[in-house]
Amino acid sequence: MEKLKMRQILSLTFTLFAIFFGAGNMIFPPAMGQVAGEHYLQALAGFILTDAGIALLGIIAVVLVGNKIMDLGDLVSRRFSLCLSITVYLLIGPLFALPRTGSVSYELAVRSYVPQEYEWLASLLVTAVFFALTYYLSGNPGKVVDIIGKYMTPILIVSIVLLYLACLFLDKSQHALQYGAIGQAQGEYREIAFFKGMIEGYNALDGPAGPVFAIIIIHAITGFQVKERKNVVKYTVISGIGAVLILSIIYYMLTYIGATTHTIFENGGALLHGVASDLFGPVGGLVLGASVFLACMTTSIGLTTSFADYFHELLPSVSYRKITAAVCLFSFAVSNVGLSYLIAVSQPVLMMIYPALIVLILLSFVRKWIGDRKMVYILSMIGAFCFAFLNAMDNIGITFGLFTEWARKLPLYELHLGWMLPAVCGAVTGFLPIWKKHRKPSMDRNKINLVDCCAKNE
Repeated sequence: MEKLKMRQILSLTFTLFAIFFGAGNMIFPPAMGQVAGEHYLQALAGFILTDAGIALLGIIAVVLVGNKIMDLGDLVSRRFSLCLSITVYLLIGPLFALPRTGSVSYELAVRSYVPQEYEWLASLLVTAVFFALTYYLSGNPGKVVDIIGKYMTPILIVSIVLLYLACLFLDKSQHALQYGAIGQAQGEYREIAFFKGMIEGYNALDGPAGPVFAIIIIHAITGFQVKERKNVVKYTVISGIGAVLILSIIYYMLTYIGATTHTIFENGGALLHGVASDLFGPVGGLVLGASVFLACMTTSIGLTTSFADYFHELLPSVSYRKITAAVCLFSFAVSNVGLSYLIAVSQPVLMMIYPALIVLILLSFVRKWIGDRKMVYILSMIGAFCFAFLNAMDNIGITFGLFTEWARKLPLYELHLGWMLPAVCGAVTGFLPIWKKHRKPSMDRNKINLVDCCAKNE
């Protein structure tokens, strides 16, 4: 019987937690808490659902259908699988997640110590050093990532816990920043805090990253000699629930810090550094900044190597080092648009892409009933993407005439969930007998392919 010991399950739990918790994720809950005010718990619940929740479902979906994200895409077609993989790697690579590691490092570690007129120059220098180190260390990432991750992630978590306890118990009446009771919610958080929190959860980018890094948890579980797929799924679920619980506690502390801080900051990174420096003096800001810088470095190295590995496998004629150089240079350029602007640009893009990914993940759980009806996946994802696109564009003030007017009449549109009904209609239409079925050779999916697991996929 394939049964893991408690210490092995805990090891898997913390592995998943490390996958979910990037230093960049720290910046969103505090900013959300400050705006959500009295509704911060509802907003937090929505944030966790679309951040760790979708990531965990994505990992489980991949474990159920195969070993990697392309196996999930193969439910539709090999061509779609390729497009899905490229899109996700670009999202968690040079388009958004990777540049954000550099921006967050500058924001929390350096920006507050630089005169305003030199901020642009300091940003260039810091991010140049950051991505130069990323490029250099990506050549042999193992030991560096292990050493930094072993010490810096715990220090980062301790810093968050201390900040939370200080906000909870310290007398803050004599401090420079303004603190106090949790205030009233602002903007959309007054009426739809939970759903607004869901949109904020998109920004963390754990949802698309989950299926990509499923191979890591599969490899970790099979490393304990667990071979039956049902047992791999079981221990993925158990360790995943534990990881989500730990992450929820960390996110709660960060959201509470934002909710009780009344001084307005440009973004969550500036808020965290400001609170740390105010409550613990310059040393507090320095420790937090250094921890975030190094933790972001481990995230940056991991994302860069995963991206380069994948595209080198896709394009063998292009060397691994050329790909890492290109991705680091591009990320350096994008990171200097500023953290707040980067977040503002990424959100509508993620609002378009997330619904289609969610639909694919959820439908994969009922693939036994869908069978060979690939149009169920295709039409459902098309419906979700098209109406999510209209909603995202409408959210930033861009409309498309009658199309937008029609979309606004959909149920849940104001909650940014107008894509749900078109997705359901698309799935139902895909079941109609007018579509050609695509049969695939049957294969034994009861056991994990250990050869694939041990291959260098990420």
